[in-house]
Amino acid sequence: MLAYVIRRLLHTILVVFVISLIIFFSVRLTGDPVSVMFSAGEPSKEAIAELRSNLGLDKPLAIQYGIFLKGLLTLDFGESFRSGMPVGTLIFERLWATIALALGGIFVAILIAFPVGILSAVKRGTGVDFFGRIFSLIGISFPNFWLGIMLILVFSVQLQWLPSSGFESIKHLILPSITLGMILSGILARLVRSSMLEVLNQQYISTAKSKGISEWSVIIKHGFRNALLPTVTFLGMQFGSLLGGTVIVEQVFSWPGIGRLIIDAINQRDYPVIQGGVIFLAIIMVVVNLLVDLSYSLIDPRIKAGRGSQ
Repeated sequence: MLAYVIRRLLHTILVVFVISLIIFFSVRLTGDPVSVMFSAGEPSKEAIAELRSNLGLDKPLAIQYGIFLKGLLTLDFGESFRSGMPVGTLIFERLWATIALALGGIFVAILIAFPVGILSAVKRGTGVDFFGRIFSLIGISFPNFWLGIMLILVFSVQLQWLPSSGFESIKHLILPSITLGMILSGILARLVRSSMLEVLNQQYISTAKSKGISEWSVIIKHGFRNALLPTVTFLGMQFGSLLGGTVIVEQVFSWPGIGRLIIDAINQRDYPVIQGGVIFLAIIMVVVNLLVDLSYSLIDPRIKAGRGSQ
């Protein structure tokens, strides 16, 4: 396992380097941040040159990238062009809100999708299965921004049970989590159903039933556990995606997350924030994938870490 972890860490370093290279040069195609800062007036050439020098934008791109790469090795993402605050501080101020939203969405998805998927597989071809498939189809089809707005109208405006925006308490987390979880649960329920159907047709399930073990004990202990592998992979990938891909939901609920921070930075041409935010999310994504791979051997002892990927 140690050799596998070391190999994955080296792979992580390579991935982060390639991403940093792509992000550094691609964001500079979006426009000049100095022009955005002076959009309210017509500054002199001297003022523009002075600001470009202060921001380090007058240096060749190769030198700028070298400075950025050096900072990346020391976990120093630079300072924001707009606020002057360290990028690391801006990211960590938003990190907990983003993690809370991602975990909340996955929790709601699991709470809904696991029972629906398992029952659909066990009751295949019945009304329960039909309801489960319809639910999955509806969940996949709903736009998350529309669902979020509907939840706000019902629970915040009409019933006034829950707040509609911000992140100040657990109550503020409920509606955004339901919005993300409902959409995610549609895909997850279909995955659980298909995995369970494949497992329930295996010979060892019939053998376990023939030994007199109760049906639901066989389904949960033998069937569901072996059907977890593709589900864990999906949840791991979705968790990494939710950390940076919940921008629309964050906008609807005015959620102070990293995705919203990066979008604002793109609109303002704030290069250090864009670079630092994307690199940070990339590192989290790779780490989550590594943890998912290592979890395989815990879920199924027959699988040794690293062998499945080879």
